Amino acid sequence: MMNVFITGASSGLGAAMARSYAQQGARVALVARRQAQLEQLRQSLPHPERHCVYALDVTDHAALRQAAQAFIAEAGAVQVVIANAGVSMGTLSAHQEDYAVFERIVQTNLMATVATFSAFIPHMQRIAGQQACRLVGIGSVAGIRGLPGAEAYSASKAAVISYCESLRVELARDGIRVVTIAPGYIDTPMTQVNTFPMPFLMPAERFATQAVKTIAAGRSYRVIPWQMGIVAKLLRLLPNPLYDFIFSRTPQKPRQPAPQEPST
Repeated sequence: MMNVFITGASSGLGAAMARSYAQQGARVALVARRQAQLEQLRQSLPHPERHCVYALDVTDHAALRQAAQAFIAEAGAVQVVIANAGVSMGTLSAHQEDYAVFERIVQTNLMATVATFSAFIPHMQRIAGQQACRLVGIGSVAGIRGLPGAEAYSASKAAVISYCESLRVELARDGIRVVTIAPGYIDTPMTQVNTFPMPFLMPAERFATQAVKTIAAGRSYRVIPWQMGIVAKLLRLLPNPLYDFIFSRTPQKPRQPAPQEPST
């Protein structure tokens, strides 16, 4: 049986990927802060008794490590770890009160990814010779070039992409595949608060189907949906003056008083 550990599993992309894996017969560890939502999701999955719930904040690295150890003990071998938990909100460096929000976003999106992987790498190094192991980082198209008004989110997701690339090369000799998935606009609670147009908006379930296939194939990097992959390549090629001209006029994500529940 495949065993899968997913952070940010209470809603959005995490819940959609959990459903996709459970439908394939996998045992899934559901990790997020909201106990009630996790239990509701677990009960909706095929064979709910098979799955595990760990209610914790991913910025609590000790609790995250305990959950990892508990799931390893329960499952015996964990083949797929998806660091999906994340927060997104508008931040502006000109507002001093946004510093704490900026720090929370970086802690949740980047440092919790590091802590999640760190808890499983020694285990995967032991089993990789016999089983296909995957560490999956959820980046974002917003991490490819910095978006105005999303300084913290863009910076954190750019760091996730670079971190996963470093780790991919580092762990290749151990037989562990590191997969980076960069979602475009996916219909989740995180994007539903956006007031600006979202091109190529994709349902979360369709994203999950494509993501699970990408993970199984061990692809190093993929943008989903594919149309946003083309946009991402074009963004990389735009010279700075043209990029600045275009994006200085685009709508920005609104500032909010506190980060949202980690989702994706």
